[in-house]
Amino acid sequence: MPSVYLSPSTQEKNLYVIGGTEEYYMNRVADAMEPFLEASGIAFGRNTPQMTAASSIRQGNAGNYDLYLAIHSNASPDSMYGQLMGTDVFYYPTSVNGKRFAQLIAKNMAEIYPRPELVDIRATTALGEVRQTKMPASLVEIAYHDNREDADWIVDNIELIGETLAKSVAEYFDVPFVRPEAGAVGTVRLTGGALNIRSAPSLNAPIINRAYNGDRVLILGEDGDWYKVNYAGKPGFAVKRYITTD
Repeated sequence: MPSVYLSPSTQEKNLYVIGGTEEYYMNRVADAMEPFLEASGIAFGRNTPQMTAASSIRQGNAGNYDLYLAIHSNASPDSMYGQLMGTDVFYYPTSVNGKRFAQLIAKNMAEIYPRPELVDIRATTALGEVRQTKMPASLVEIAYHDNREDADWIVDNIELIGETLAKSVAEYFDVPFVRPEAGAVGTVRLTGGALNIRSAPSLNAPIINRAYNGDRVLILGEDGDWYKVNYAGKPGFAVKRYITTD
């Protein structure tokens, strides 16, 4: 199972122009990511608000994660307070996979940010969270919290931003991005035979389990014509039309 370490900002002194802190809102974004990661079969770890960037890096490196994502919002220099806007995604210059991850984040953020021309990626050696991690890493500055328009956009779109970042992680790992269904329970409906539960949402994917008429499954999410389900304690994918929801 692929895994990602989430490092939302621990900067409680960075104040939003509309009230609140960078630490608070970036942790809400990370909160919003988690159900999508779970539904997509991606394991994750996470820092805590009491930590620092340095201790987050240490914890991430100690956990043998496959990917590191630092989640921040930006601030303009004092001389330009409130004037800058946009999304910046950073990566370490020599990290090919870090750059690929940054490109995926930028592509997906450009689909939801109101001014996609202001979404870009940047190589940097100055940020420890892309320089000191032993796994590929990107740091996203979602928007400028000293700009009222950007700050309002962040606060009004926490769930969408979390979904978009989780989608970027799934695309990096090349696994199906599955939207959670809040733990809905379904019932298998067949006239005969068994419902194949597969390792991926494809009829060509290996069969990992079989369910029978009347069996109950926990629906974790959906991907097109497929449900991601948990059956007998094991996750997999099943064709939707053979499952009815309560």
